[in-house]
Amino acid sequence: MTTADRLNSVQEYYFSRKLREVRGLMADGKPIINMGIGSPDLAPSPKVLQTLSAAILDAGAHQYQSYQGLPELRSAIAKFYQDKFNVAVDANTEVLPLMGSKEGIMHISMAFLNVGDEVLLPNPGYPTYGSVTKLVEAVPKTYDLTAENGWFPDLEVLEKEDLSKVKLMWVSYPHMPTGATATTEQMQELLAFAKRNSILLVNDNPYSFVLANNPTSMLSLPGAKEVALELNSLSKTFNMAGWRVGMLLGNADYINAVLKVKSNMDSGMFYGIQKGAVAALESGKEWFEALDEVYQKRRALIYQLADKLGCTYDTNAVGMFVWCKLPEGAKDAGSFIDEVLYDKHIFIAPGTIFGTNGEGYIRFSLCVKEEKIQEAIERF
Repeated sequence: MTTADRLNSVQEYYFSRKLREVRGLMADGKPIINMGIGSPDLAPSPKVLQTLSAAILDAGAHQYQSYQGLPELRSAIAKFYQDKFNVAVDANTEVLPLMGSKEGIMHISMAFLNVGDEVLLPNPGYPTYGSVTKLVEAVPKTYDLTAENGWFPDLEVLEKEDLSKVKLMWVSYPHMPTGATATTEQMQELLAFAKRNSILLVNDNPYSFVLANNPTSMLSLPGAKEVALELNSLSKTFNMAGWRVGMLLGNADYINAVLKVKSNMDSGMFYGIQKGAVAALESGKEWFEALDEVYQKRRALIYQLADKLGCTYDTNAVGMFVWCKLPEGAKDAGSFIDEVLYDKHIFIAPGTIFGTNGEGYIRFSLCVKEEKIQEAIERF
């Protein structure tokens, strides 16, 4: 039995493949320190865990759940967006809970893309945007992001290209993997660009509350709902990556289109997880302050490690990664990280997995305990 032709267009996800290699080294007794992947090692708040524990005894907790999630979860998401971003959404029609925002990337693509439609993808950017585009048999069309332009697209240059077949554009601010942010003016430029060219703009926004002084949502801008959707997630903000809780927000017509796909592919999240998510979304400012305090200490140590390697970085970047430019004369990113992996037993992500414009860069994760980062520094 042969596989579908669409599988020929994608490869196994880099981290899935590379982490097998890393686990093999660990099995051989190598003391690997994994700084490659952004999987939070901290726990959710005690209140979240207590809520989950109590909820599993509720009547109906183990039955199928609504495709749209619990009403109280949608309300909690709407209130969170109102309180944190000053965004007003209708909890009944403009909010869709997801089993992680990665699921949303597939659902959005299936809801809006036909075979042959073109999709604007950031380079560098989250690899899943491109993989999903290919899996639904649409056509990836990358746009350049560079340090010189603050990792923001040159929209004037982009608009000179043939955009007649472009249906969808992925953006991510704060940006993954670089940690760059976009100003209100830049967000407005993106919205205007999308409107002029009849493109659905999707902002993937899971990093707004990690070392970010001014959390922003694209939906806070006037007219944004006409042309934009926004994905968000509890994975990074509340240390709930394994819980798989995401959300999609936007106007009711767009949300309903995505719901048509979702309702034919899965059911609702486990009841207890949804109740825990509500508790997380109700967290006070002390939660965010405590989280930032941990990541600030870790980031300071990662800066020391980057200095040891002769790398440079932007101290204004946000999020749970440190994006570093390799020293002048260094080997390509892939060779550089393999040398560090096999010589010092430290795994760092090469920038090239995020696109060709990631060449010459590496990315450190802050999901590593301070003592392990200190140990990594000492290995050099």
